[in-house]
Amino acid sequence: MADVLRKIKQAEQDAEKQLADAQAEVSRIAADARRQSVQLVADATDGSVADTQVTLDAARNEANKEADGVAKEGHKVVESIESSAAGRQKKAVAHLLETVNSQ
Repeated sequence: MADVLRKIKQAEQDAEKQLADAQAEVSRIAADARRQSVQLVADATDGSVADTQVTLDAARNEANKEADGVAKEGHKVVESIESSAAGRQKKAVAHLLETVNSQ
């Protein structure tokens, strides 16, 4: 009878150890899952930030190219106006001098 009680006690201890081991394994698995999910979110965020930066850089470069083109066109228009104005200025001065001299 004592032998049976001892075996029952041993079986209870073995069951408690298995339960404790299983609970520790559950905790380890849950912690690993949390770490992996945090890493997945961090990786996704990093990837998203990198993709956004690439898109912004491309848009910035395109805008700079367009701005350079517009600036070049603007400079040409200004040069044309200055050139035209210089010719008109000479005519205006000549006309003014002619008007003053004729009086």
